Amino acid sequence: MRDYRNFFAGRFVEASASQRIEVRNPATGAVFTSVPAASEAEVRVAAEAARAAQRAWRVLPAIERGNALRGLADALIAHADAIGAALAAESGKSLADATSEVVYGVELMRYHAEWARRIEGEVIESDNADETLILRREPIGVVACLIPFNYPIYTLVRKIAPALISGNAVIVRPSNNTPASALVFAEAVQAAELPAGLVNVLTMDHETARTLCTHPAIGMITLTGSVGAGQTVLDYCKANIAKPSLELGGKTPVIVEPDADLDTVTAMIVAAKTTHCGQVCTSAERLYVHESVHDRLLAKLKTAFAARSFGDRAADPSRMGPLANAAAQQRIHTMVERAREEGAVVEAGGFLPEGDGYFYPPTLLSGCRQEMEIVREEVFGPVLAVLAYADFDEALALANDHQYGLSSVLFTENYRKAMRAAACIEAGELYVNRFPADPYQGFHAGWKKSGLGGDDGKHGMLEFTQTRLVIFKH
Repeated sequence: MRDYRNFFAGRFVEASASQRIEVRNPATGAVFTSVPAASEAEVRVAAEAARAAQRAWRVLPAIERGNALRGLADALIAHADAIGAALAAESGKSLADATSEVVYGVELMRYHAEWARRIEGEVIESDNADETLILRREPIGVVACLIPFNYPIYTLVRKIAPALISGNAVIVRPSNNTPASALVFAEAVQAAELPAGLVNVLTMDHETARTLCTHPAIGMITLTGSVGAGQTVLDYCKANIAKPSLELGGKTPVIVEPDADLDTVTAMIVAAKTTHCGQVCTSAERLYVHESVHDRLLAKLKTAFAARSFGDRAADPSRMGPLANAAAQQRIHTMVERAREEGAVVEAGGFLPEGDGYFYPPTLLSGCRQEMEIVREEVFGPVLAVLAYADFDEALALANDHQYGLSSVLFTENYRKAMRAAACIEAGELYVNRFPADPYQGFHAGWKKSGLGGDDGKHGMLEFTQTRLVIFKH
C-alpha cells in the first residue's frame, strides 16, 4: 500500500498522529488505501506557512505568477498517469476518464494563467477637478479550498488556479472519499517548485476542517458541496468575516417542447444522467415533457435506461460506475421507495443490486408530481423524475418552483421560447438543445440555495479578489 503524506509548507510531512482515513474503492467496497488525518497543530502550521508565502507571492508581477501556473500545468501533465490511477481507484471512474479529468484540469490551469495580463482595475471620475479615483483589484490572502468527491481534481484546479493567478495562497482540503489523488497532485506542485507554503494539501476530519476554516489567516473559503455543507461554511466564515464562495446543490430541470428531436433528447438525457452514476451537480433531475410527446419520449427513455449496464469500470469502461459510498446507495434507494409509495411508477431500475460495490441502476420514474420529495430534493444519483405539462408557461412555472437554481435545460427549435426562457428562468445557467458542460470561460454560479459567488471565467477569477479605492489629490 502506497505511503500517502500531507503536503504543507513546501514538503511532504510524516503524520504526527496515528489517526488515518480509510479510502475505499466504491466499485468493490474494499479498502484501497488510507491517508493521514492532519492534526490541528499541522493545520495551524500550514495556515501560517500559507500566510507567509502569500505576502511574497502577491507582490510578484502577475506575469510571473502566470508563468508559475504554466509550470504547474506542465508538471501536472507529467504526473497525469499517477494522479489518474489514484483517482480511478478511489472514485470508480475508468482509468481513461480519470486521466482525462487531469488533462482537462490542465487546460483550465492554462486558461487562468492567461489572466496575468488581464486583471483590471478602474479609473472613476471624481466630483472634484483636482482628484482622480482609482479602483484596484487585490488578492484576499489565504483561501481554504474544500473539494468534493465527484470531480476532485478538476474542481481542485478550478479553485486554486484563479486563486493563485490573482495573488492568493491556498490550503486544499480534499473529500475524504477521494483524498489520494489530491496528495498525488501535490507531488506535481512540489515538482513545479512553487514557493513553499503557497499550495498546501491536507486530508483531515471535520473537526480539524473547522480549525482550518476559522484560523485567523483564512480570508476566503470556497466550497463545492451540499447545502448543509454550505451552511456549515457560512458558520465558519463568521470567525474572520471570511468571504464565502459556494457552489451547492442542484436540481436541474429539463423542459422538452413538442418540436424537439426525441431521439437526440433521449441520447443526451441518458448520457447526462448516467455519467459518473449521476453524481454531477448539473445532472438532469426533473424532466418536464409536453403532454403531446410525453408518452413517446417516456417509452424511448424506458428502453434506453433499461439497456444501460452498470458495473466495475476497471473491468469494462463502457459501463456506468458506482456511487461514492454505501450511505449514498441506501439514501437514493430510500428516496426511490418513498416516491413509489407516493404514486410514482418505476419504469426502469429502482432496486438495490446484489454483490460488492456501491452500484445503483439507472432509474426512471413516471407519474411524478411537483410536490413529491423526488422532485423537491436533490438525488445526486442515476434517478430521473418525469412530469407532463400542458403549455410552455406551465413548464417555466414548474421549473422555477424550486429551492435550487444552478443549471437548466430547454429543448426547442422555437427561438421565441428559448429567449423567453433565457429572460425568466430562475437559474444561473440555461443550456438550449444541449446538456451542461461548464465551459471554463463562462461563469458557473447558482441562484437561490444553489450557492453564492461562482466559478470559471473572468467573474470566477474576480471572486478571489477584493477592491481598494485610491483617491489622488493633485
